Amino acid sequence: MKKCILMFLALAFSLALVLPAFAEDPAQESKSAARPPVKTELVRLKYLRASQMIAVIRPFISREGDVRTAPDDKVLIINDFPENIAKAVATIQELDIKPADLLFTVQLVLGSEEPEKGVEPMPNDPIIKELRNLLKYKSYSLLDTSLLRAMDTQDSEVRLGDKAEFELWIRPKVIRDEKASLIQTEIRLRRIVIAGMPPNVTSAKPEYITTNLIGTTLNVKPGEKTVVGVSKLDGTGKGLILILSGKIVD
Repeated sequence: MKKCILMFLALAFSLALVLPAFAEDPAQESKSAARPPVKTELVRLKYLRASQMIAVIRPFISREGDVRTAPDDKVLIINDFPENIAKAVATIQELDIKPADLLFTVQLVLGSEEPEKGVEPMPNDPIIKELRNLLKYKSYSLLDTSLLRAMDTQDSEVRLGDKAEFELWIRPKVIRDEKASLIQTEIRLRRIVIAGMPPNVTSAKPEYITTNLIGTTLNVKPGEKTVVGVSKLDGTGKGLILILSGKIVD
């Protein structure tokens, strides 16, 4: 009997030592209880698209949270702890600012192996003087010129030519550093003409033939003229030359 009592006391003593080790740390319990709950916040953007910002703010979002866009792509839906949302919103406010205004001057020049009748020559233009040394064309005439207003990272387009058959599309991006600024510009020039209609058919919708003439991305120095590209036209010994200059409007 005495032996059984001693064994019972030894077991009770062992449990008294082991059980506290399995209990949850009071400090950890207090920390978990003090953490605020996850909340949802809608952030409306003024200038940028919401889909552009997801990759930027995702590093601020915890594993318990998430970020997504609303259907109109102008609202971010952030679900996370308040401190993480505050960091994300601060970053959004820093980046979502009014984009730079840009003004481009566009010239569409026709180069020909033979002199063109009834068109305005360009004998004194410095760019044309350089092209005469590089290209085989004997005459250069101005088909059209236009001003194109654009905004940083946004699409703009304009129609050129007497029949508005040339469509110029650009997407500029201002790159600034301590020394100078550049306008990195995506450019596409297309020719759009109406296809021939069958005789005696008036009810059919016209069909359009689209020809891609020039497509490129280049850096434009503000205030300087740049030859964007040259495209041959219909195998007639003529070429279309696109000249562009741009400036940042403060």
